[in-house]
Amino acid sequence: MLLSRSPSGPKKYFPIPVEHLEEEIRIRSADDGKRFREEFNGYKEKNKFIAAQGPKQETVNDFWRMIWEQKSAIIVMLTNLKERKEDKCYQYWPDQGCWTYGNIRVSVEDSIVLVDYTIRKFCIQSQLHDGSKVPRLVTQLHFTSWPDFGVPFTPIGMLKFLKKVKTLNPSHAGPIVVHCSAGVGRTGTFIVIDAILDMMHAEQRVDVFEFVTRIRNQRPQMVQTDMQYSFIYQALLEYYLYGDTELDVSSLEKHLQASHTTTPHLVKTGLEEEFKKLTNVRIMKENMRTGNLPANMKKARVIQIIPYDFNRVILSMKRGQEYTDYINASFIDGYRQKDYFIATQGPLPHTVEDFWRMVWEWKCHTIVMLTEVQEREQEKQSRLVRQFHFHGWPEIGISAEGKGMIDLIAAVQKQQQQTGNHPITVHCSAGAGRTGTFIALSNVLERVKAEGLLDVFQAVKSLRMQRPHMVQTLV
Repeated sequence: MLLSRSPSGPKKYFPIPVEHLEEEIRIRSADDGKRFREEFNGYKEKNKFIAAQGPKQETVNDFWRMIWEQKSAIIVMLTNLKERKEDKCYQYWPDQGCWTYGNIRVSVEDSIVLVDYTIRKFCIQSQLHDGSKVPRLVTQLHFTSWPDFGVPFTPIGMLKFLKKVKTLNPSHAGPIVVHCSAGVGRTGTFIVIDAILDMMHAEQRVDVFEFVTRIRNQRPQMVQTDMQYSFIYQALLEYYLYGDTELDVSSLEKHLQASHTTTPHLVKTGLEEEFKKLTNVRIMKENMRTGNLPANMKKARVIQIIPYDFNRVILSMKRGQEYTDYINASFIDGYRQKDYFIATQGPLPHTVEDFWRMVWEWKCHTIVMLTEVQEREQEKQSRLVRQFHFHGWPEIGISAEGKGMIDLIAAVQKQQQQTGNHPITVHCSAGAGRTGTFIALSNVLERVKAEGLLDVFQAVKSLRMQRPHMVQTLV
């Protein structure tokens, strides 16, 4: 949907229909008739960004010429190559090795795939005989979690992505090149979030309306839909409420010492305050309709812990039997891969068959069991698995031996490498407390190994947005 008016109050303008954007691009590309881009200021930085359309096959040479001439070191890509089976952007880089685009030679140096984005590093070099053959490093950050319709479900991934862009951009580099498909909707959204976060830091205020108005005067349709405009506010609110909770691993010990102490004006420790903020994660009861059906409520150990409809594990329906596609289980994202885990409760006597159907149908090779068969003299489940059955975790409290849990995670990851990237099934009794802790720790440790960074708060917050009550207690 295109906005019917600009943010500049009652002043009307006639939006460019998406199908006419190409014509507008040709009209406005005075330099070579093919390339469509404009420079934008950040909050204070002049010409911080170049907003561009996603390259087409016939414009890819011009795209790389622009990167070279502008001395850009960062490309931000906010679209996938295909969405809804429709071409959105031409693949303007080689999968491996090198390729020459016009006079620019591009070779792939490295590629890192994460759950929300992919980082690709290119070495580029001009083939012109003008004395400028010194190769340069260009990093592409490709945000892959923007859905085909609407906006991302949560701004957490975008805020992480934006921080990574800022971290990787050298101070001496030219403008950051930002593109989606048409170069207005998602591109404008990204540029506005970056600028207003800088404004928030400098002035302790935000003015989204004014900034969107300003960039629309440069390039019509920047921030194209009301959903994108709303998403900007969601991202700003997320940052305002929780700030930057990311830590370098070298500062972890110091952070923990500070978090366990109280100050005169605070009753709770820093860790308690941080955990309390997790209660702000609203349980979306309107997205639990399937689990709340009477037939399915009988399949829950704890009626408050059931899956959301948008990421529940769906089984094949038994012929002539309603509700047999349901199991109390949720897909959970890993550090590098979406739906890397399945978080589920320990099977009840009448759901054991469903549990094994799930394992078979979703090709799970690994089951992590974090509960005993009996706790508090109550039967929790039949013994279903032997491999990766962690015995050292009491029902109340935490495991006394942290190293045992780390060893378990390492063993599970080794198993995954041998069996392929099918979901890892993780369960305790209700499928939230110990299950959430295991998954959070697994994701945090993966990031520490890859980046030397950790963010326990956002790791747990992200889990709670995927399944209610994940990581239930402070200790």
